[in-house]
Amino acid sequence: MEPTKSIGIWIRVSTEDQAKGDSPEHHEKRARLYAEAKGWEVTETYHLEAVSGKSVMDNSEAKRMLSDIRKGRISGLIFSKLARLARNTKELLEFADIFRDHNADLISISESIDTSTPAGRLFYTMIAAMAQWEREEISSRIAASVPIRAKLGKHTGGYACLGYQWDENKKLVVIESEAPVVKLIFELFLKHKRKEAVARMLNQMGHRTRTGGTFNDSGVARLLRNPTLKGMHLANYTTHPGGGGAVVIKPESDWVFTSCPAIVTPELWDECNRILEEQTEKRKKPGPRAVHLLSGYVTCSCGQKMYVFHRDLNYRCKICQRRIHVSDIDEIYHEQLKGFLLTEVDPKSFLQKSESIIAEKEKLLAGITEESKKIRKQASELVTMRMNNEVTKDSFKEHHAPLEERLQQLNERIPELEAEISFLRVQAESTETVMTDAKTLYANWPLMNLEERRSIVERITEAVIIDKEDITIRLCYAPAILRNTGNSQPLLK
Repeated sequence: MEPTKSIGIWIRVSTEDQAKGDSPEHHEKRARLYAEAKGWEVTETYHLEAVSGKSVMDNSEAKRMLSDIRKGRISGLIFSKLARLARNTKELLEFADIFRDHNADLISISESIDTSTPAGRLFYTMIAAMAQWEREEISSRIAASVPIRAKLGKHTGGYACLGYQWDENKKLVVIESEAPVVKLIFELFLKHKRKEAVARMLNQMGHRTRTGGTFNDSGVARLLRNPTLKGMHLANYTTHPGGGGAVVIKPESDWVFTSCPAIVTPELWDECNRILEEQTEKRKKPGPRAVHLLSGYVTCSCGQKMYVFHRDLNYRCKICQRRIHVSDIDEIYHEQLKGFLLTEVDPKSFLQKSESIIAEKEKLLAGITEESKKIRKQASELVTMRMNNEVTKDSFKEHHAPLEERLQQLNERIPELEAEISFLRVQAESTETVMTDAKTLYANWPLMNLEERRSIVERITEAVIIDKEDITIRLCYAPAILRNTGNSQPLLK
């Protein structure tokens, strides 16, 4: 039995589901029985009945739940399935990050995901890594269509800058009321040569941005640098890496210019930008990007980080002078993705022993569910007959009371069986599922480029420790049996 822990129950049932008989009470009882089977204590229940799953982060109950997680009042959350927690993928990942930061567990009964177990935590991490890779693949395909649309002069997204708007034909047209303000910005900058001064004078004159805010130096700079204002609309020049990162400027060879109505003359625009270039200080060069898959993760057993120096393709320890070739450690890491889930337990034999028990309980659940439907139908017909005065009041009570009692008994038994089946599936299926996803990741590994593989390394790798005889690869949430045995690989010479 797992150690006692404080658990919360998350209940979000739509109005449509409630109409189908899928009540909040049903979900709560099922979750409580699951917690009981695990030996946990339910201390909080969060109700979000009839709340859309599109966005739940701002809901008062969601805020209360997250507050309880941060304060340590609960250390896990049980819910029927991921769609009940939230339907927004971004919010699901945000929930996962918050729970992970506070060492709390997410338990989805239907999907057999239980992050209180090592296999469950690994499953969630692997799914997130694969999902990110898939999203990036889709994003890259969408991004490939942007240059084509830009060259055709079509709208590629985003808002038009001050002085312009997109008309019904998705063409840029000048807003006559804003054009004079734009011209004034260029004229003031040409005269005073300071962005802060231009912004201050615009605000003092009573001018405001399109959203009603005051001007600032960065907003003035963006307008001054925008070639659209001299009749050359620029498209396909930025990309967003995702993950909350800043917008990145694409190489100039990818930029697409199309003609549009001008607000200022090319001469005025060029002169203002010449002044800006003279004023711009050289920015500090960013640190080098990782050019090797495991850069930053390879560590010598003495505790010193190992790096690849110059053209020598070996990770080297400055203290011990221990070294290993880049291709060797990359190959070992690749093989580790397939092998690190293998435990002493044979998942096939384990599943075979569980399948018969689960099948019996599922058959029993199906029979009880069908019986419940029949009784509900009989009770409904009896109510109709009473409304039509086809039965007397006393006769109605005599026949309806047993049906109601029986229906209550069946409805109590259904979540009990569902909880039992879900509990068995969490134990039986998590190992097989994780191994399947690991094999998928292993198979796709050679098809990914360095950036894609590196993003997964950053998600699931803790450290790669090089010893005299062995290599220990620590992967996030590796099963305890592997951590206990060291999970080492022989050192390649």
